[in-house]
Amino acid sequence: MLTRRHVLLGSLAAGTAAHTQWPIGPALAQSPIQLQLFVPAAPGGGWDQTARTMEQVLRAEKLITGAQITNVGGAGGTVGLPQFTNQWKGRPNALMVSGMVMVGAIIANRAPVKLSQTTPIARLTGEFLALVVPASSPFKTAKDFIEALKVDPAKVPVCGGSAGGSDHILLGLMAKSVGVAPAKLAYVPYAGGGQAVAALLGNQVAAGISGYGEFSEQVKAGKLRLLAISADTRQPGIEAPTLKEQGIEIELFNWRGVFAPPNVNADQRAAMIGLIETMAGSPAWLAEVKKRDWTPILLTGDAYAGFLQEETARIEATLKDLGLAA
Repeated sequence: MLTRRHVLLGSLAAGTAAHTQWPIGPALAQSPIQLQLFVPAAPGGGWDQTARTMEQVLRAEKLITGAQITNVGGAGGTVGLPQFTNQWKGRPNALMVSGMVMVGAIIANRAPVKLSQTTPIARLTGEFLALVVPASSPFKTAKDFIEALKVDPAKVPVCGGSAGGSDHILLGLMAKSVGVAPAKLAYVPYAGGGQAVAALLGNQVAAGISGYGEFSEQVKAGKLRLLAISADTRQPGIEAPTLKEQGIEIELFNWRGVFAPPNVNADQRAAMIGLIETMAGSPAWLAEVKKRDWTPILLTGDAYAGFLQEETARIEATLKDLGLAA
């Protein structure tokens, strides 16, 4: 009996064969495919790690025969995106790995090619952010931090990653939610997490925002105090409330997802969604997610496309408030 998975993968394999003109007969119509993964970033980063983990899991689950990974880095993914939308157009066996950072980069760089020109397939994982302060800080809770921002945001310097990135966006959202003008914030961007930690330990800044992993060792050592996380719920093994628990109605994940190129048909899109749903529910994927401290936040198809529209609007408004977008 053919299952939905067989039908979907059969559609994908057949579409792949038509595109690549590989020899394929009826017996191979339901076989796993050769996947092409496009990473609009240099090797080693989060998107690249996601692509390589996908390849590993899809191979282990015998859902693909192999994968070719292409890296094209630069400008938050906006260098590679045009290549994916133009040169990879119509490929039914191709996926681009990207995420929230690209949404912001497209807006901030006024990039001519938009994510809306791709075919959204699935949101996979997210990394919540952490708000920390030096151990000697007078701020004991996120409420304390927010109250200080209300008094004079210029006197509360906060460090994080690049200007306009997820850390900066979270700070802007927090400020706006309590009536503080985001453009008045004192944000100190650093290229690497190590520099941010050094600034916090040296009391050069009042607080820091980044992925929890950047701060976890210093938090466990008692050198930094974790005030809040930006997740939707408390996270196992992390002794900190969410922002929402402390009256700050903000939730933010630095999410990663996958996109098919433009001009794939409905059956090919459905096949890719089925492939990713099967992967995301597999023990091998769940084990990798746990090992890497990724939060699984699977969202597929039309629901994912709707999320992207809302997320783009939210990020664009925040970057405008921060003075980083027109």
